[in-house]
Amino acid sequence: MGEDEISCGHAPKGGVSERPRASTKATAKRESDRPVKWIVVTGGVLSGLGKGVAAASIGNLLATKYRVIPIKCDGYLNVDPGTMNPIEHGEVFVLDDGGEVDMDFGHYERFLGVTCRFEWNLTMGKVYERIREAERRGDYLGKTVQLIPHVTDLIKDWWKRIAEEEGADVILLEIGGTVGDIENELYIEAARQMKRDVGEENIMYVHLTYVPVPEHVNEPKSKPTQQSVTLLRERGIFPDAILARCHQPLDERLKEKIATFCDVTKERVISAVDVDSVYCIPIKFAEQGMTRIVDEELHINHLEENKEWRALTERMSAKHPRSITVAIAGKYTKLEDSYASVIEALRHCEAAFDVKIDLKWIEVSDHHDLEREMKGVDGVIVPGGFGSRGVEGKIDMVRYCREHDVPYLGLCYGLQMAVIEFARNVCGLAGANTTEVDGQTKYPVVDILPEQKKITKKGGTMRLGAYPAVLKEGTTVHALYGSDEASERHRHRYEVNPAYHQVLEEHGLVFSGVSPDGTLVEFIENPELRYFVGTQAHPELKSSLLKPAPLFYGLVKACLKQ
Repeated sequence: MGEDEISCGHAPKGGVSERPRASTKATAKRESDRPVKWIVVTGGVLSGLGKGVAAASIGNLLATKYRVIPIKCDGYLNVDPGTMNPIEHGEVFVLDDGGEVDMDFGHYERFLGVTCRFEWNLTMGKVYERIREAERRGDYLGKTVQLIPHVTDLIKDWWKRIAEEEGADVILLEIGGTVGDIENELYIEAARQMKRDVGEENIMYVHLTYVPVPEHVNEPKSKPTQQSVTLLRERGIFPDAILARCHQPLDERLKEKIATFCDVTKERVISAVDVDSVYCIPIKFAEQGMTRIVDEELHINHLEENKEWRALTERMSAKHPRSITVAIAGKYTKLEDSYASVIEALRHCEAAFDVKIDLKWIEVSDHHDLEREMKGVDGVIVPGGFGSRGVEGKIDMVRYCREHDVPYLGLCYGLQMAVIEFARNVCGLAGANTTEVDGQTKYPVVDILPEQKKITKKGGTMRLGAYPAVLKEGTTVHALYGSDEASERHRHRYEVNPAYHQVLEEHGLVFSGVSPDGTLVEFIENPELRYFVGTQAHPELKSSLLKPAPLFYGLVKACLKQ
């Protein structure tokens, strides 16, 4: 990685308790006489259709020339998704500035090439919190505070402030949930008002909907789309383009029907078909005229397509000459979105190596015959997690990989499990554990640091965001990053206990990366094995199609060498 890639984190001052600062904003600024352009993406019928991917794909078509800033508006009353169960909500995506946000921000960063900020994610919890604070300060001067205009004005001002502060050329505004949800009504009303505020030549509305194919009739049905658009129009928003989520491209007859009922031209009904790789979606949209639609509505021009992006996506879609199997041993495997960024980081490696990576999910909460489970597995990832459930299953998996020399990558909790297993079975510290699981363990090789114990408020996790690490020369990690420093994002409170650093190192565990003051272990590796690496961070969060995460790259390379 280049110097810019490793310098986005900031060393904490006064210990690990200080939250990292926001990343430096891009220096690109829009021309002073060019108004900000707004693209509003709404969804209908069902949640989970992929609004985030669709929005990011539209932005991807513009990002080669314009500074595109995404804003995501969620209806839930939580301040952020940090305390939500991943099985219910999907992965929590952590930003450089320490913000915990929706997993859609992973798509934004990977597709748009921007480093997102916590301020770009609105939740109704945040919105109402600010309204209450303003009312208590007396900002409303005795007025009755109402949803309209006070809450909608606050939402619009928030959007406009981001556009101004970030020097945005284009704001990509995603309204979470589906039209008709009570939770997002104020966002939709604010988005409706924006046309009057910014001028109709500077805003366009894109609606993602669903075209199902019922098995008993075996033909696509447009009625859900018609009803969804009707609900949106009742709220004063008339979509300029419709993305029809479907299994197969819509035929001309169905496009004409949707166009007639939804008051758009047939050319503005885009088939958002199922694809093997989400990275193909921008290309599919462009082939159907999305750039032309944006040009017509917003009066902006584009550069030529990103040829490197197309080449990589074509490689991902082609038949690969070789394949490997990587097992993901976690406890949230019932919802694969819990590990969305881990999966994406592996997909990036598929393109880099021109290899098919088959995933095998191993639920560590269950009892397993590892000899049987591991047949045909070329490498293992133990991802992050919290709590005691599944811990012993993860430790068993780590031991299997160490004893059988299976390429291993431990992420956050996966590093801690590797340290515990090494302490127990190599250092002879029987019963070694993390105090997160066993507060009475004789050997707390993983523990919460004293300054962290003061934090009790949920969502106040101590180490959130990007932190730098100093890498040890001659190690695998140093070679993969190609630098003396690395900056990756964190989300945890427990650390490798400094009291056990010496005994772990004496028995052969290498601390290949530590915090600048030398107190915190950031990377470990076992040099006796082909590839046995762990990190206290989440490098999957910064992986991208054009620049795969180094540690994932190293894992796949080790698997291929077998």
